[in-house]
Formats: sequence, C-alpha cells, structure tokens
Amino acid sequence: MALQEQIGKVREAVPRTVNFLSEVWAELKKVHWPTRKETYAATVVVLVVTVIVAVFLAVVDFAVSHLVKAILS
Repeated sequence: MALQEQIGKVREAVPRTVNFLSEVWAELKKVHWPTRKETYAATVVVLVVTVIVAVFLAVVDFAVSHLVKAILS
C-alpha cells in the first residue's frame, strides 16, 4: 500500500516539475541580459560608490575617535 502511494506521488510530481521548468525557461527568455558595456559601466559605478563610502566612513571614524579621545582626556 505504501509503495502505491509513493508511485502516485512520483507520477504527480513529474508533470508538475516539467511544467515548472518550462515556465522558468519562458521567463528566462524575457530577461534583459546586460551587454558587456552595460556590465562594465555598472561595475565601475559600484566600485566608485564603494570607495566614496569607504573614505566617508574612514573620515567619520577618525573624527569621532579623536573627539572621544579629547573628551576622555
């Protein structure tokens, strides 16, 4: 009896899986894949923003640490 239930579950799962994968493939066809130029530009933007934020945080950390040292001494 348990074997029949498992076989039934497998027979039910296979068409659902095939349907899911076909829908995934259809959605992937709709995706706008970036060109090499777009990818390069986005990478440059991310790196520049990362450097700007890192410098800002370093300046704030430096200022706050000196302010705390001045208050405590």
